[in-house]
Amino acid sequence: MGLESSDMSCFISDFVQKYGGYAVVDGGFATELERHGANLNDPLWSAKCLISSPHLVRRVHLDYLDAGANIILTASYQATIQGFEAKGLATEEAESLLRRSVEIACEAREIYYDNCTKGSWDLVENGNTTRRPVLVAASIGSYGAYLADGSEYSGDYGDAVTLQKLKDFHRRRLQILAEAGADLIAFETIPNKLEAKAYAELLEEEAINIPAWFSFNSKDGINVVSGDSILECASIADSCRQVAAVGINCTPPRFIHGLILSIRKVTSKPIVIYPNSGETYDAQLKEWVVRFLP
Repeated sequence: MGLESSDMSCFISDFVQKYGGYAVVDGGFATELERHGANLNDPLWSAKCLISSPHLVRRVHLDYLDAGANIILTASYQATIQGFEAKGLATEEAESLLRRSVEIACEAREIYYDNCTKGSWDLVENGNTTRRPVLVAASIGSYGAYLADGSEYSGDYGDAVTLQKLKDFHRRRLQILAEAGADLIAFETIPNKLEAKAYAELLEEEAINIPAWFSFNSKDGINVVSGDSILECASIADSCRQVAAVGINCTPPRFIHGLILSIRKVTSKPIVIYPNSGETYDAQLKEWVVRFLP
């Protein structure tokens, strides 16, 4: 799907308005893969299943569709060409797996539609019964997610990581996912404004013709995890014509309301919210743990 520039900025707002004023995004992917028996103790995390268990990836998509999701995110959050190559795959194989992540999500959507019975999750529009709308969002995780050291939860990449290095790292993956058949791109768990700038510039430089959303993470309800202002980060997203929504993910629920109010100060674009359940990621243990507040 390709859209004109004027259409991209209102893509999600039009979608939401047309179908009742809100849309439901799916939930945690890795936890559901683990519930189905996947072992994700691997630098590729959930993307490991694109290699070893694509049927489980499809199963999780279908579970979320059955639960009522309007937007499903692909299993490509941790899928990078560099990460696949580090596991011994050729570049062509890595690129194929990125495309496959979108194909599996689209296949799940078609299976879901085929399995739907009349009146189940349907909408009545102008007297006609229609299928519940579902969008496929191609997930792009941050550079820190590729490092698999928890730095997507700190935003501290070090002085050696420049704007150009981030653009070079993400460019080919963005090109592939944008051309693979997804409805939009979801840049997730963005930890600092440098990476937000890299994404915004890449969208312009590559003339990406499907919409995107930028979703940041925060640990204090005021700034993103690096300490950069959420206002500055949301402003970068707002200024990019391809960005159709701005949001927060992987953030404790208690901070969400304040962050929504802050984001709304700098953008009128729809806000996407999908917090965590309140835990903190422990990079040493490589697991989510509960931290009790004093």
